[in-house]
Amino acid sequence: MSGGKTTGVFLIAGLLVLSMETGASASSIVGWGEQWVDTDLNREKVVAISAGGFSNLALKADGSITGWGLNNLGQALPPDGNDYVAIAAGISHSLALRSDGTIACWGFSYECESIPEGNDYVAIAAGDDLSLALTADGRIVAWGWGENYFDQMDTPDGNDFVAIDAGETHCLALKADGTIVAWGGNEFGQASPPDGNGFAAIASGRHFGLALKADGSIVGWGQNNYSQASPPDGNDYVAIAAGDTYSLALRSDGTLTAWGRDASGQASPPDANDFIAIDAGISCNLALKSDGTVIAWDNPSALRKTAPIDSKDYVLTVAGLNHSLVLKSDGKIVGWGSDGYGQASPPDGNDYISLAAGGFHSLALKADGTIIGWGWDQHGQSNPPDGNDYVAVAAGLAYSLALRSNGTLVGWGLNNHGQAEPPEGTDFIDVSAGGGHGLALKSDGSIVGWGNNAYGQSNSPEGSDFLSISAGYQYSLALKSDGSIVTWGRNQYGQASPPEGNGFTAIAAGYWHALALREDGTIVGWGNNEYGKAESPPGDSYTAIAAGGYHSLALQTRK
Repeated sequence: MSGGKTTGVFLIAGLLVLSMETGASASSIVGWGEQWVDTDLNREKVVAISAGGFSNLALKADGSITGWGLNNLGQALPPDGNDYVAIAAGISHSLALRSDGTIACWGFSYECESIPEGNDYVAIAAGDDLSLALTADGRIVAWGWGENYFDQMDTPDGNDFVAIDAGETHCLALKADGTIVAWGGNEFGQASPPDGNGFAAIASGRHFGLALKADGSIVGWGQNNYSQASPPDGNDYVAIAAGDTYSLALRSDGTLTAWGRDASGQASPPDANDFIAIDAGISCNLALKSDGTVIAWDNPSALRKTAPIDSKDYVLTVAGLNHSLVLKSDGKIVGWGSDGYGQASPPDGNDYISLAAGGFHSLALKADGTIIGWGWDQHGQSNPPDGNDYVAVAAGLAYSLALRSNGTLVGWGLNNHGQAEPPEGTDFIDVSAGGGHGLALKSDGSIVGWGNNAYGQSNSPEGSDFLSISAGYQYSLALKSDGSIVTWGRNQYGQASPPEGNGFTAIAAGYWHALALREDGTIVGWGNNEYGKAESPPGDSYTAIAAGGYHSLALQTRK
């Protein structure tokens, strides 16, 4: 390797690639795109819950907040502190009310730029592109970003409001006399609540509303294509929650009921009789039990510990399809993200030297040259071969590869395209696993490819001046000794159309997007940019990059 910079045999991945400079300083993590942040909130007592679009919040008994779920704009990573008394999760931003009456906002920056000043707030609500707050004297304040097409920012006059809630384009407010006021979008009648003054609680769904009456019965209005606005009979209800196209209610006996769309189980709540609070989001429902634990259903992210993003002792990071791993300077592994198969729950120990994150499985290389795997193992991809002579690992979508100290390769797992049967030879120095194809770098600087070749992704380029390789889903990247990038394979999103120039030091191929690290420490991205995963993060001093399925990570040395 020339120039003292290499991705080396310690840094592998597939569609889940780590690329870094060897000898890089311990760094903090920067992430962008669709990052799923998880939490182990059930180890601590929770007193309030809030389900947002694709992320959730929990207020703990000590006044601190835990967040989990989609974190593409930082909405699932709440600020520090233990003086919070209320929470509200929106689509791309989150709110919290402090004990001193001030409001905290995080996530999409435009949602938080116009947060109102003052310390007399007693309630908050987060909608799609707007936020509401209720003052101690009963007034409503609204703020947000974008156009006010539906007049949703035009709050009603008056100082006798006691509750607020926000939907996609409409808002609801409950007055002290038990009447309901609504404003904003009304194409489905969602801003036309029933008359009367016997209401005790309100809930705004996407395009519909619910109200709980003082007698314990529920009424609904607005869009009703899935019967989400048609509540069941009965007068023993004590709480309501309105989701995307379904609804929840809590009975006085602590049981739950749900109605509306049930395509993924969102209207099929768990059985129990000790629930005390509920909330409904777009992709996840939450229920709080009397013992302070939280139950999530529909499409919840796993309830696991949030990665300590602000730590400074990371030396390596890898990104899988929807999970991430980092290696700390003490040899320990931290994982976060989607954990349905345990892929983000690494083993204990402090003797690890390299990582690889696959589609739903993970690998780690130990200092003694052995490999350990965890996560999805349907094809044996998490069951590495015996031996203590391994120097590198790579995890593909459902298969795995490893490099031995004698320069040979080994593969295991799904082999429908021959991806788990690497070529013979003793002169390999690097390996990368993609969706269904593999790449290997030889000591003479040439590249060999194998496996699925439907789009030419295994047709490695000629030449012997390559320094590093990175296999994406159906495309491939290579970094040349002159600092330029070569790509081949599928290019429907431009992922195989790299930037020109020769100042690059590292590459990372994700599922449909790619990243490159420049000599000046900046990052450039290209390809599919859904969730912003291919955007270039601000700043420089980056030392490593990782491209996952729907998110990106980087290590940055703090100045």
